[in-house]
Formats: sequence, C-alpha cells, structure tokens
Amino acid sequence: MEIFIDSASIPEIEKWLNMGLADGVTTNPSIMLGDGIYDIEEGARDIACLIYPRPLSVEVTTNDLNEMLDQAREFASWASNIVIKVPQETQDGVPCYGVVRRLEEGGIRVNSTVAMSLGQVILAAKAGATYISIFAGRVGDEGGNTREVIKNAVWWLERWRYNSKIIVGSIRSVADVLDAALAGAHIITIPPQFIAKMADHRYSRATVGQFIGDARKALEMMEGARRS
Repeated sequence: MEIFIDSASIPEIEKWLNMGLADGVTTNPSIMLGDGIYDIEEGARDIACLIYPRPLSVEVTTNDLNEMLDQAREFASWASNIVIKVPQETQDGVPCYGVVRRLEEGGIRVNSTVAMSLGQVILAAKAGATYISIFAGRVGDEGGNTREVIKNAVWWLERWRYNSKIIVGSIRSVADVLDAALAGAHIITIPPQFIAKMADHRYSRATVGQFIGDARKALEMMEGARRS
C-alpha cells in the first residue's frame, strides 16, 4: 500500500517525504487555496520538483470537456510526474470517460476522481485511468458502506486484470485510513494532520519517557558506585 499526501503545503510534504512516508501527492483547487497557493502553475511546479519522480495529481477546473483536454495538456507540460485529475462526470452529469481515454491514449496519466460507486470505478478502469479515486468520506456521508465499495473495487480490478490503482481519499479520521487499508486500497491519500495522529500514541510517549527515566537512574547509580 502506498501513502500519498493530500496537501499543497511544501513544508508538510517535505516533512513526510524526508521520513520516507510519501509515495506521491494529491491536490485539488480547494486544497491549493486552503494552503495559500493562488498560482496553480507555480505551486504545481514546486511540488512536482520536490517529490520527483513520485506522482503529483493536479485537477482540471472546468465542466467543458474540450477545455478539460486543453487544461490537462497544459498542466501535464509543467512536469513529467504530473497526473491529471479528471472527474467521473461534470456537475451537470455529463460523463468524462472520453476525456480520460483520450488523455491516457496521448500518454498523459489520469486520476479519475470523485468516484462514489463500484459502477464508476468499472467505467473509469474501462476508459484506461491510471488511478481511480474513491471519496470515502463522502460515500459514508450518504450512508454507503465505504469498506465494501473499496474492497469490491480492488477485487474487480484484480479479477479482470486492469492496471488501474484505487486511491482512497476524502479522509476524515485515522479510522478512515485504517478502514481503507484493511479493505485493500492500493493507495490512501491522507491529509498531514491524520498522518501525525497515526504516528502518535500517548502510551508510546509514556513508555519512552519511562525507559529514558530508568536509563538515567541506572547511569546515576553506576556513577555513584564508581565514586564509592
């Protein structure tokens, strides 16, 4: 299983990259805005350079299919490790699988994003998407069984030998991360604050504190014995 960092913050990405925990990065317009990036090109180039050759997902920002193609080609020209996030459908319900197929056939990797169902995963895989992003938190918001959607998607891809990889996003808690991991997700894209929570446990801290305290006491006793 791989971990992508769901962020556009250079310091956060660099921190987890240096620990060997970042296999890629995902962004979207909302993430970039929230992390103070207003120039998408500059921000994408900086992140892509930092994490190279790991993939960076950058999302198109239009409902028009032809404009999606134009944007995707421009975004992909910024760096060789940029992957284009194309939604399953527009906000008007127009499927975007033709865009996915044309980009993949043209050598541009696609992250077919905002998947909420096994049906959408199947169609995105048939269109040739390199990655398919299931939005776990939003599936759960609508009463869906997130673990089953992920598990079934992974099973179906492997059963029919598609090369698409499932990315699980829309992570709301550490429990979401663990559920996705146990369901067999190929990749989980995690906001940095939840990676920090995964790394922390108060009993781990307390136990380390005890060990260090006992080691200091032992050294003090050894020093006392030498002096006597």
